[in-house]
Amino acid sequence: MSAIETTALRKTFGDKTAVSDLTLSVKQGEIFGFLGPNGAGKTTSVKMLLGLTQPTSGHATLLNKPIGDRETRASVGFLPEHFRFHEWLKAHEFLDLHGRLYGMSKSLRRSTIPDLLNLVGLSENTNTQLRAFSKGMLQRIGLAQALLNSPKLVFLDEPTSGLDPLGRRLVRDIIHGLREEGTTVFLNSHLLSEVEQTCDRVTFIRQGQILETLDLHTYQPEKVEVTLRVGQPSDALFKDLSSWGADVQFSPVNGRYKLTLPHESKLPELAAWLIEKKHTLYELNPKALSLEELFLNIVGEEVDP
Repeated sequence: MSAIETTALRKTFGDKTAVSDLTLSVKQGEIFGFLGPNGAGKTTSVKMLLGLTQPTSGHATLLNKPIGDRETRASVGFLPEHFRFHEWLKAHEFLDLHGRLYGMSKSLRRSTIPDLLNLVGLSENTNTQLRAFSKGMLQRIGLAQALLNSPKLVFLDEPTSGLDPLGRRLVRDIIHGLREEGTTVFLNSHLLSEVEQTCDRVTFIRQGQILETLDLHTYQPEKVEVTLRVGQPSDALFKDLSSWGADVQFSPVNGRYKLTLPHESKLPELAAWLIEKKHTLYELNPKALSLEELFLNIVGEEVDP
């Protein structure tokens, strides 16, 4: 079953196109990464899916209901990237307010709020006003708010922004726990290392259009980055390596070459060639492209206007 389905979703503002053709499918219970440079249309896409802005054209469903359906929205959680919370409220008061907006009973709010504060590591701050919270603490209370209604689908826009490594690990563990409960997570983050450790699938978007969608569990990049060290580094070897791969580099500090091979099948050929050329091979270390490197390959390095 799909949690999100969109077909040719489009949004224009006057003569400016924010999203040109958003067509994607997100499965129920998966963690789905939504990646793209600034200005790629990610925030506008999320706002359309949440019913906060109307699409110019196209069709979309959330939890098998048309976007904007009131009953469905009660099963959706949302942590926006740019939030302004009620700073005069205490942590438990803030969550209680949102619980009442969700229509949660008083007894359910009383049982749920302490558990959520504990989940996000804020149990000791239940009576602290939000004005005294750090950026990371506000991020975590925002995450608690997004989970307050036990949602079937959660949109998290930069959920680890402002968090230290321990905070990022806490959020990552919470997201993995949501997956185990069957909750769908739609994740937008610029921290690609976090996405790589968290998501099941990712889609790359630029200028409001899907470029590619990958399953991170099965994806095996063809290109590999290779680090090698030989006994006789030379300018001639540097030039010869350029015929094997791209982005050849040499570090005189550690005596290692780096290059990108088009496919891992070239590794044994490269090793055999080095030995044949009488180079003493001390190290040949291949590494698959990271998600960040893959992002740059697919999306490009230029910043969107």
